[in-house]
Amino acid sequence: MPRTGPTDDGDELLVRLRTLTAQARAQAEVQRSRVELAVALQRGMLPRGLPVADGVRLAVRYAPAYQGLNVGGDWYDAFTMPDGRIGLSIGDVQGHNIEAAAFMGQVRAGLRALASVDSDPGKLLARTNELLLSLGPDLFATCTFMRLDPVTRLLESARAGHLPCVWATADGRSGVTEDEGGPPLGVQSGVVYPVTRYRLDTGGVFVMLTDGVVEGPSLHLDEGLDQVVRLAGVAAVARMDADALAAAVIKQAERVGHDDDAAVLVIGHAGRPGGRP
Repeated sequence: MPRTGPTDDGDELLVRLRTLTAQARAQAEVQRSRVELAVALQRGMLPRGLPVADGVRLAVRYAPAYQGLNVGGDWYDAFTMPDGRIGLSIGDVQGHNIEAAAFMGQVRAGLRALASVDSDPGKLLARTNELLLSLGPDLFATCTFMRLDPVTRLLESARAGHLPCVWATADGRSGVTEDEGGPPLGVQSGVVYPVTRYRLDTGGVFVMLTDGVVEGPSLHLDEGLDQVVRLAGVAAVARMDADALAAAVIKQAERVGHDDDAAVLVIGHAGRPGGRP
């Protein structure tokens, strides 16, 4: 005699499927909320505006990672210091989660606060390093801090385990900075961070960036830096706007082969060679 309805086993299977589906939807909603929280926390800790100075053009680009909770590590910052010079920082916190985002906020806030006491880049990184060690986190951060005098166009730079910067001049020269640097922040006490001085030439650019722009499974670090050097060189010769250069550099992040954060900060001079700034 043919069956006219589902068996008991069929009923039980349908109930189990409905239960598993409901659980999967609930877990997906929780995960989505956590990702939104992490991204909001990260974005809320980045600056809302950039300093304005005659002859100096600043531009930034930032691309957070959206794979799971793989967000939170990278930051950039730019602010006017009490003496009128401009503080510029970029960095990368170990890890990619909510804890890394919170630690990033501590590093950025510490740099800003201590810069009002002593804006020398080397001393500032040393003070921030000791501050982070006193807080006792298990995380560390790489960082480059630059101090720019918009009048003399003197750039003073100190690095804490971070990538070097890329530079280019309007006469076609370009390359990677070769300053000495020191270890990451939050690793070792009593560190001295050397300061290297540069000049922002008329029509020239400096590009500060994080490793998410130039390094990954599909792109070796040296190759990634070489590509940014070429981009910066073309931009300087063509008098490309700083914002356009930042957009071109951040596009590199699409080629590295992973979902890491990526940040770019471009420092450009708006004048023309041989002319007034």
